[in-house]
Amino acid sequence: MATLSTQPLILAGEGWADYGLVDSGHGRKLERYGAYRFVRPEPQAMWSPRVSEGEWDAHGEFVPGSDEDGGGRWQFDKAVPRDGWDLAWNEVAFTAQCTPFRHLGFFPDMAPVWDWMRTMLAGRTDASTMNLFGYTGVGTLALSAHGPVTHVDASKKSVAQARENAALAGLQDRPVRWMIDDAAKFAAREVRREKRYDGIILDPPKFGRGPGGETWRLEENLPALLADCRRLLDADSRFLFLTVYAVRMSSLALAGLMDELFADLPGTIEHGDLAVREDAGKDGEGRLLPTAIFARWSNPG
Repeated sequence: MATLSTQPLILAGEGWADYGLVDSGHGRKLERYGAYRFVRPEPQAMWSPRVSEGEWDAHGEFVPGSDEDGGGRWQFDKAVPRDGWDLAWNEVAFTAQCTPFRHLGFFPDMAPVWDWMRTMLAGRTDASTMNLFGYTGVGTLALSAHGPVTHVDASKKSVAQARENAALAGLQDRPVRWMIDDAAKFAAREVRREKRYDGIILDPPKFGRGPGGETWRLEENLPALLADCRRLLDADSRFLFLTVYAVRMSSLALAGLMDELFADLPGTIEHGDLAVREDAGKDGEGRLLPTAIFARWSNPG
């Protein structure tokens, strides 16, 4: 029986050569993406910036709209390649770009998750894994070092970008199955096919639509999707990692749902916050900026 740990964890991502959280505060954050710097909204940065915001030297800023549906626009003070520019995380290369959705084509706070998944699969080259809501494929390419990956996303544009990232990294020959599909429907079909996986990562949105007009609402649809994911795992599987952004929900709630569904498997269920650490300032260690909540099941074997 899986053991539920009620003590929350913090998975903190540190900056690397091509990314860093420079400063944060007053509901905004300043980040570096390679040679470019950007300011974006960040409601959880309720403290004051380390330096005056007037000294934030940025190439552009995303200005949110007046509604709560994620609208807004980019404003640029310096030239930025509109078609994107190349970045890398370890051996995985990918294109960063200022998207209409305020992010830049990948989620840097997922770096410690990618590290953790690879640790769980250490020494394996035959592990079968699945990335649901796989977006532009950085996590998929990280997993592909350990065996075949099924990458699922409803957006044709995102899957096309993921394939381009694979080619950019020289990893286009890795065993990846690229699927343009509704994640929940695909997982249900995999259950009917009696498939199994060694690991699953899923990053569902708060709200979304599938390629056939399917409507996704996190609070309503997550329990059924997670139940199907459980059916795709067994006692020899290694992990499931679930991240959730921008919802009024506790990580303990996610862990409670997982505890119910994974009761018959060995391993451990943990939960907590994803965070990114600021680049160290004059005062030493940088602050931690929370970005998402998570719950995970792990079974090292």
